[in-house]
Amino acid sequence: MADVVDVSLEDVLIPTLNVMRKHGLLLVTIMGSGRINVMTIGWGLIGVFWREPYFMIAVRPSRYTYSFIEDVGEFTVNVPGRGMETVVEGCGTFSGREIDKFNKFNIKPAKSRIVKPPIIDECIIHYECSVKYKDKLDKRQIPKYIIDWIYPSNDIHTLYFGKIEAIYAKPNYKDLIPA
Repeated sequence: MADVVDVSLEDVLIPTLNVMRKHGLLLVTIMGSGRINVMTIGWGLIGVFWREPYFMIAVRPSRYTYSFIEDVGEFTVNVPGRGMETVVEGCGTFSGREIDKFNKFNIKPAKSRIVKPPIIDECIIHYECSVKYKDKLDKRQIPKYIIDWIYPSNDIHTLYFGKIEAIYAKPNYKDLIPA
């Protein structure tokens, strides 16, 4: 793993949200067998719940990643740095069912500190999370225009509330944030 330093949520919250909104983040999961997968996420929430820091992610049951989170209940969220745009696009385009995205996009998994799923060594900020709660969105509570727009095939997201167990970053992460 490249050199990293511990950072506070306050230090990296705004850069993380900006990169997620503009480019996407890289979610890494692992099966109990040790097989790993990476997926691009563009939706998520970061905040305080039950007086602790949480990263809430949304994953559809049809996604390959879904079974990984269900199996192990942990994930890492990795903030890509400048120059990783092709990786982010590719990890959101191809399914891990068909290809090993780590090999295809030449990214290196690195051992995380606390959770089982690895981090992505080339990324600039890392969140390690353990799922403490999950809930499938209730279609009846979602406005019709959103159902029609986002869920025409009825593939409704499950929300995973991941307690943030660790946050760390490359020492120069501020210089590497994509525009």
